[in-house]
Amino acid sequence: MLELKNIYFQASDRNILNNISLTINDGRFVVITGPNGSGKTTLARLIMGIERPSSGQIILNGKDITGLNITERARLGLSFAFQQPVRFKGLTVTDIISLAAGTDKKLTTAQVCEYLSEVGLCARDYVNREVDGKLSGGELKRIEIAGLLARSEQTKLAIFDEPEAGIDLWSFNNLIDVFNNLRQNSAAAIVVISHQERILSIADELVLLSGGQIASQGTRTEILPQLINIDYKYSCKGGQRND
Repeated sequence: MLELKNIYFQASDRNILNNISLTINDGRFVVITGPNGSGKTTLARLIMGIERPSSGQIILNGKDITGLNITERARLGLSFAFQQPVRFKGLTVTDIISLAAGTDKKLTTAQVCEYLSEVGLCARDYVNREVDGKLSGGELKRIEIAGLLARSEQTKLAIFDEPEAGIDLWSFNNLIDVFNNLRQNSAAAIVVISHQERILSIADELVLLSGGQIASQGTRTEILPQLINIDYKYSCKGGQRND
């Protein structure tokens, strides 16, 4: 269970998040949504330790992790998929997925192929490719998600920051299958930052941020009708900007 207690975050003399308190229980699929600039990505980065809150506490299974760095949080079972994945010249796809899995040696080709196939990549074409500028943003996104799948047994909380960004419709449909499989086969909580209506519609819980605060939260049955009537600066079916 993850608990956020009275989280504030200030940057450049501007309040980005204001008094965020939120509990995410094990095994729940939680989607955080809201207008552009509402603080969604910032909240995800705070949970992972990429940013530090100005005040407040982050507690994982009763342990205060507010002061822990990214590596320490990863060792405790937090996983993160970036909106714009990082490129690693000199490392192959097999290297990256093996590192994500936390193994002492490289995964076998068959193991890597299995994870890549789950995200819709033709595995044999990718296992030895470098994770560099020759890969498209959509390919990088799917490789990153494959890496997260590889460490699913160690993951207690998986965070996806706009996983739909930069991928085509077929891959997006495949992504929905990935989420459904994670829900069925893992006890980990899943937190997704998203505008996409199809992702919102499969969530157990929805959290609506607005102006750096939680405007509303509840089950998708309770919250989704509210979202349809909100005049966002983007459509719930689109929009892919950083917060």
